[in-house]
Amino acid sequence: MVPLLRIVNLSKQFGTLNALHNLNLNVYRGEVIGLAGRSGAGKSVLAGLIAGTYTSSAGSIYFNNHRIQWPFKSRDMGLEVIHQEPSLAYNLDITTNIFLGNEIGWPGIGRLFKIPHRRRMNEIAQQILTDLGVQFPSLEEQVANLSSEQRQLVAIAQTMVKPAKMIFVDEPTVLLGYSYRQKLLHLIQRWQQEGVAVMFGSKNLEHLFAVTDRIVTLRKGRMVAEHRTDEVTREQVVAELLGTDNQDQFTPAIWALDSYYAARQQAQQLQHKQSLLERNLQQQDTLNQQLVEQLAEQVDALDQVNSALQAAQRRLLTERELERKHLAREIHDQVIQDLLSVNYQLEDLGEEDYNPDDFSTELTDVRISIRQMVSDLRRICGNLRPPTIDSLGLGAAVQSYASDWSERCKIDFSLDLDDNLGRLPETIELSIFRIIQEGLSNIRKHAQASHVSITLKHTTPRMLMIAIADNGVGIAEKVNLSTVSAEGHYGLLGISERVALMRGRLRMQNQPKGGLLLHVEIPHPRVTGMVNPIGLSDQV
Repeated sequence: MVPLLRIVNLSKQFGTLNALHNLNLNVYRGEVIGLAGRSGAGKSVLAGLIAGTYTSSAGSIYFNNHRIQWPFKSRDMGLEVIHQEPSLAYNLDITTNIFLGNEIGWPGIGRLFKIPHRRRMNEIAQQILTDLGVQFPSLEEQVANLSSEQRQLVAIAQTMVKPAKMIFVDEPTVLLGYSYRQKLLHLIQRWQQEGVAVMFGSKNLEHLFAVTDRIVTLRKGRMVAEHRTDEVTREQVVAELLGTDNQDQFTPAIWALDSYYAARQQAQQLQHKQSLLERNLQQQDTLNQQLVEQLAEQVDALDQVNSALQAAQRRLLTERELERKHLAREIHDQVIQDLLSVNYQLEDLGEEDYNPDDFSTELTDVRISIRQMVSDLRRICGNLRPPTIDSLGLGAAVQSYASDWSERCKIDFSLDLDDNLGRLPETIELSIFRIIQEGLSNIRKHAQASHVSITLKHTTPRMLMIAIADNGVGIAEKVNLSTVSAEGHYGLLGISERVALMRGRLRMQNQPKGGLLLHVEIPHPRVTGMVNPIGLSDQV
């Protein structure tokens, strides 16, 4: 297959700085290439070279079988670039910026002198913005009066005016909120389905793993690795970004750190300050002091993580002993007692003379008792590990458990399972089952609910959403998990830790009509055979 874009030994220097060095890369139609790199890795420089705003120091770029000669107009070739900082004409209005360079003229007037067809341009601009999910009070508003997020959305709308062969997306999510980030990821997947090639540069690995086919790792202007997305882990990419082979250093610190990306940002700030220190000896003492203070903050954060891990280990041991105690009591007080009772009945049947009718009645009672014991043992074993999950998968296990739970607790439930749920790795399926199990247990103990709804859906090919909603009393606003654990209620804490260990997201909120919504998103390896995998909505 002939590549749409071919980059050969491409380099770019700014003075003595090698911003990009000997880059070689092929991009094919309908393929999404992720560019993973820290600040200064060369993603934006590559975007500038492809957009025609920079000229290369060495190397070549071939697009659609033609070698690009600088300077050139990328949009005329079918190349669109969404920059990290939107490049707009701030003194012009929204519609003019969207159609800048691609104006629609009145028909029949000629090509040399184009008179803009303002009404038609407003109609198309409104359609594009509606597709992006954004509304402006007036399309005649000057871009200078818009927020940074709104300007980025106008820049994205520019790329949608006419079909493109390839779109370079350079870190635009930095300025976008959650819903618009999801909309952009949806757009990237739609472009891929339409046969458009996409290069997506981002420091957010979750976004790259959600939508790309290949991931290219850049560090200090050089390409250090290239992987199929389904064949690489986040730990590998992080190790390549930081230039180390010791992936154990990047094991997540469970829930104690605010987020992985906040920690990475702090590391980047330290590296930046260190480089300034080397270049400016006059500020050495001041910067050293700042460096020491930030290192001290890092040590304090690690101490907090260590304390949290120790507390989690103590709680795990305590819960395990309590579980064993509960299991032993349940077997001793119920199953063993029932066995003794059956044994006494059998002894009586062997020692006393019964008429046939009484003997048949006693024997029926023994059979009923044995069946009840078998049912109890199955329930106990199912709580320890659901047998259905191994043979029939997560969906069947959740359906079986929810039905049994509803019957025992006398609480109605509804279950909405993805038709294309597929099989996931054993550890992920079991963790998701435990999250649902613990969530239902909390509802039984605390919610005072009469109905529960459970949803298990794919939002992307690599993201699974679990939602558990009840109509009970809800939860206190701004719940503190550490306070909850101190009071001996470990359910929500256990759920949050399972979600964090799988690098997922957890959100809890009271519903307007009463009750609690527990919303979890879990990343996982791509599930094949999905009919309609796109559903990047923040609503359940």
